[in-house]
Amino acid sequence: MKRSTFDALLSFLGGVSWAFVVIGAWVTFQSFVFLGIVPALMFTFMFIFIALFLILILETMSMYKDRHEMLVKQTAILEEIRDSLNPREPAEDQ
Repeated sequence: MKRSTFDALLSFLGGVSWAFVVIGAWVTFQSFVFLGIVPALMFTFMFIFIALFLILILETMSMYKDRHEMLVKQTAILEEIRDSLNPREPAEDQ
């Protein structure tokens, strides 16, 4: 199945975002460990929460795009059904 450029971009950004979460969590923890374990964990969880929120936004965009494509397909099918049930009558000349 051929994917659009937008689908490929969203998929790529999703993978990069997950890598960013994992690497960023490690870097955040290492950056704040000099303050102690509890503050380092707190900042790491805050980073993970924000990063997962951004991933949620990407997934929502993908879901809305899929929904829009499905609605376009359904609309086309419904128009075909409507046209087959109600054939257009020739216009009367007045």
